Amino acid sequence: MKTVSFTPTDLTLEPYPVASGRLTPGTEINAAPLWEREDGSEVGAVWEMTPGVLEEVQGNEAFVIVSGRARVEFPDGRVLDLGPGDGAFIAPNDPCRFVTLETVRKVVVFRLT
Repeated sequence: MKTVSFTPTDLTLEPYPVASGRLTPGTEINAAPLWEREDGSEVGAVWEMTPGVLEEVQGNEAFVIVSGRARVEFPDGRVLDLGPGDGAFIAPNDPCRFVTLETVRKVVVFRLT
């Protein structure tokens, strides 16, 4: 891992793979990796999603919204309404769906293990 400086709005993003059936047809997710722990346990990235729904999000991530608006919906009725400058931590194994209302760009850390 190296120390980096970046401007989230200036990064060029590449398509981010999502399993079939989890994403609203026509919705796009793109990302730019920033760093990865040597043991592969965490990844930092800039992540962007056009309007739509990403199903079966399992959590274990922390992020700050740079631009756009989104809603995180949980099966127990909890809802997080998020916009620019808002941050969130989604706990491991706290399933939810990520609903993008306006194209969202966020800086995120995913815990993979």
